[in-house]
Parts: sequence; C-alpha cells; structure tokens
Amino acid sequence: MEPSGLQAGGNDGEGGEEEPMIAAMGTLVFFAVTPVFARRAALLLGSLRANFWRLVVAAGFLGLWAHLAGSGLRGAAFTWFFFGGIVGFGVGGAAMFQSLPRLGSNLSTLIVQCGSAVVAASVEWQWLGTRLMPIQVGCVVVTLGGISLGLLPGSLPQASVRTWAVGVGWAALAAVGQGVGAVISRKAFATAAAWGERVDPGTAAYQRVLGGLLVAALLVLPVLLRKAERTADGRRAWRWVGLNALTGPVLGVTCFQWALRTTPAGIVQPIVAAAPLLTIPLAAWLEGARPRANYYAGACLAVAGVTGLLVWR
Repeated sequence: MEPSGLQAGGNDGEGGEEEPMIAAMGTLVFFAVTPVFARRAALLLGSLRANFWRLVVAAGFLGLWAHLAGSGLRGAAFTWFFFGGIVGFGVGGAAMFQSLPRLGSNLSTLIVQCGSAVVAASVEWQWLGTRLMPIQVGCVVVTLGGISLGLLPGSLPQASVRTWAVGVGWAALAAVGQGVGAVISRKAFATAAAWGERVDPGTAAYQRVLGGLLVAALLVLPVLLRKAERTADGRRAWRWVGLNALTGPVLGVTCFQWALRTTPAGIVQPIVAAAPLLTIPLAAWLEGARPRANYYAGACLAVAGVTGLLVWR
C-alpha cells in the first residue's frame, strides 16, 4: 500500500498544531550553530575526517535512542530513510565541501540553501503531489530573497572560468542532494503511515544518518588508511567534533525529521535555509568581525518570510 500524495500543510494526525513550528525553529537554531563547530573541527582534523567522525558519534547517540526507545532498523520506511541519508547527508554534504574552496563560503551557502528549497518544493510537487498555496509560495519567495540579500558576498572570488563552473556545479549538486533528501524523508513518513507504523523523529534521524555515514566512510577511507602521527590538534578536535555531532546530526536532524513528518518539505526547507543568517552574527562575535549592511536588511526580510510560513503552514 502506497500513499496517494501529501497536501500542503497536511499531517499524519500525530501531535498538536504547535509541533511543526517548534520542530522547524529547533532545526533553524541547531543548524545555525553547528557550522561554527564544524569549521573548528575541520580546521583541526580536515573536512573528510571531521565529517566522518561527527557522523560516527551521531550514529552512536541516535542508535542508543532508536534501539532502546524507538524501532531501531525496523519498519517499512527504513529503506527510504537510509536512501534519503545517502542523497542528503552523503552526496549533498560531500558536494558542498567541494564547492566551498572554489566559490567561498557565502556564495556556496547561498546557492545550496536557496537551491535546495526550490528543489524540495518542485520535487515534492511532481513526485508526491504536494502543492503549496499561493500565499505560501509568496512567503517562500520573500524568505529566499532575504537569504540571498543577507548572504550576498561583498566581492566575488577571483577564479578561472573553469573553477567557477566546477564550483557552481558542485554547489548545484549539493542543493539537489539536500532538497531531494528532504522530500525522500517525506516519502518515508508517508510510507510508514500507509503501513500503519509510527516512526519517531529520533529513529528517522538515526536511519538517515546511517546512509550518510556510509558515503562519508567511503570518502574518508583512503585518508584513514594513510599512516599519520596523532597530533595535539587532532586530540583537541574531539570537543568540536562532539559539539558538531550533537547540534547537527543528533538534535538538528531530529528536529528536521520531526518537522518533515507533518509539514511539506517546500515549507520546511526555506525555513531551514535561513540558518546561515543566524550563523553570521555568531561567527562574527567569535571572530571579532561585523556583518555587512546588506546582512541586516536580508535578515529582516527573511524573518518576515519565515514568520509567514509558520503562520500559513
């Protein structure tokens, strides 16, 4: 038995009216702070190692929950959640790391976050039949406009045409991975509901993290096989790896799956896409920098759009 489709704003009958709002805002906050910890870990361990070990730590924490209080690896939707992790965590995350050194953090994040929101809404409409109301589409446009304005870099990176093309290609792939990954989670929850099963967000996050961990392990294996001395920086990195795992794959992704269980990806993804606007002031506070003027205008616009999405969900 398969679900016939999910309409905008519909849910599976679980939870109250405030749950999607709490879940989406929780995702926004956790996804905003985790890049700060991820950057510290990557600087000390390298991006491939930092990404791999944070997923190992996350799989451990989430696995305890899933096997003790959730459904573990059972359920009709396991394959969909696992596949969603491969596409979103694995392909999307790896492609993002390839784009960053070529386009810079602001431009890469801008393309990935805004692109993933558009991809999520489009794929969900074509695949699951979920259509957003005109007012919701308007709020999405306002939100993405604010994100674009707030993240717009002061100057474009100096690079060759080939580097630009490759960087944009990786960023586009990351956007597709993240957007499609979110819709696959919607498909997974719909499949579970069609079979009369209830998947809690922690278990969904665990099954999804396992898919991402598989891709991360394949990518980091050549690096781990190299003989390298253990450095002080490597030992200091574990604090940041732990914090990155806790705020990202554990709490952030759990809230993300909680929101996707009852709310269309076309609404959740634009809200989550605003996370970098919260990251900027946090990073600026830690590094002693000051956001540019366009950031404040973009943040105000994005807040208005996100508020609209929460009201009209």
